[in-house]
Amino acid sequence: MPSLCRDCLTPFETGPRCPACRSPRVLAHAELSSLSIAHMDCDAFYASVEKRDNPALRDVPVIVGGGQRGVVSTCCYLARIHGVRSAMPMFQALKLCPQAVVVKPRMQVYVQVSRAIRAMMEELTPAIEPLSLDEAFLDLTGTDRLHGAPPAVTLARLVRRMETELGLSGSIGLSHNKFLAKIASDLDKPRGFSVIGRAETADFLRPRPVRIIWGVGTATQGALEKAGIRSIADLLRWDRADLVARFGSMGERLWHLARGEDHRRVNRDEKLKSISKETTFFEDTSDPDILDGHLWRLAEQVADRAKAKALSGRTVTLKLKKGDFQLLSRRHALSDPTQLTDRIYRAAVEMFRLEAGRGPFRLIGVGIADLAPEEQADLSGDLLDPDAAKRAKAERATDAIRARFGHDAIVKGRSLR
Repeated sequence: MPSLCRDCLTPFETGPRCPACRSPRVLAHAELSSLSIAHMDCDAFYASVEKRDNPALRDVPVIVGGGQRGVVSTCCYLARIHGVRSAMPMFQALKLCPQAVVVKPRMQVYVQVSRAIRAMMEELTPAIEPLSLDEAFLDLTGTDRLHGAPPAVTLARLVRRMETELGLSGSIGLSHNKFLAKIASDLDKPRGFSVIGRAETADFLRPRPVRIIWGVGTATQGALEKAGIRSIADLLRWDRADLVARFGSMGERLWHLARGEDHRRVNRDEKLKSISKETTFFEDTSDPDILDGHLWRLAEQVADRAKAKALSGRTVTLKLKKGDFQLLSRRHALSDPTQLTDRIYRAAVEMFRLEAGRGPFRLIGVGIADLAPEEQADLSGDLLDPDAAKRAKAERATDAIRARFGHDAIVKGRSLR
């Protein structure tokens, strides 16, 4: 059976250790040299960056996220041993792991590291579909001659290079489609490399729970359980037409994925549908100055990201979560797309004023949707607001100064509240 040493990248036939360096980190699979669709997922990305940059955190549980009233963005594997998980309320995480060190996210640093990883991927294949800062699909079909090795070896080189040059580890899933590659990348974290071949697909999937299917959340899982569907084997017993009749388009998707069928291509040009930012407060608040300051900061962050991606948005969105976790969502359509903080903020403020009396709030979020290229942004101006053009010009000047001297070179007084 084809085998690969993940440490020295020596190919060999089956054996418990590499014949060249004696490493036990051996990857063996009958289809190792023929599969080319991969999913790479960094291991506890934010927490790993924090541990890399602060050696004092190396041997302690690290949680990246907000304060007592915030949520966990991510955590290291030491914290996960205690039951801490992403998106968990911070108070619950610290109750499970009181010795954890909580670190505030440093998004600019994470973005820089993500770009470095992306640059490494670009050297391997143009077919890259990022899912977030720390994970992406790669299609290495036809790259054997270019790199002088099959995709499995090329991917092993990638994660080894990430460790030596960036001090970060990642896990690889390799298969014959995106659905299975993503499943495989979660099988052996951290520093994992798992393979699901064509021949074993049916046997691998059959006993798995339906929640292994990407996109099956709590609500969908509950609906499936009501229909007696708890495992992939249960799904396989359903007729295709019955699944569609019961669950609509989701039923069609489930029928195919239960059989390991996924014909989606690794799409480099997958379009972003929205841009948003949100924050969770330490304490519920109705203070208008505090909320106004957060609205400005969030609008500024959304605008910065839109400008960085050369995008604009025609619809501004507002998200509010009350102390009882009731969620309020509002949308406002603009006359033309925008990427200006000022226009995003003013639309968000108008929506917030209609809901301010329903506080106190524990979370507030701002976003833009109905995205368009930046060339379509802010063309018509606002005839009812003669100062809008002046504010837009001032914002562009501020952007230029920040690009030269750093983001904190100019800070809006409103954001200091």
